[in-house]
Amino acid sequence: MNQQNLPNATAVLVLGIISIVMCWCYGIIGIITGGIGLYLASKDNASYQLNPTEYSNYSNLKTGKILCIIGLILSVLFLIYMVWIFSVVGMDALSDPELMRERIRELSGQ
Repeated sequence: MNQQNLPNATAVLVLGIISIVMCWCYGIIGIITGGIGLYLASKDNASYQLNPTEYSNYSNLKTGKILCIIGLILSVLFLIYMVWIFSVVGMDALSDPELMRERIRELSGQ
């Protein structure tokens, strides 16, 4: 029996790695790549479930799906953190270092 590779398993793995690495870019890139990776993983998983003996690299698909989930979680957490920073510190303090020091002193209670 001639087994073939799942068509998107490698792409899902790469997108999962990219979503973890890029979660620090305000969370947006990690959310996009993780979401695309999960979508492709669900398509390949459906193909695999129809005929499991036909495909050989299901472990890469599972690993990529796990990486996409981790990347999505980290990206969402970082995005929430950035929204919190912008709401607490303010956009004006991010561009003015002296105002930033003053706001940090206020937040720390000094």
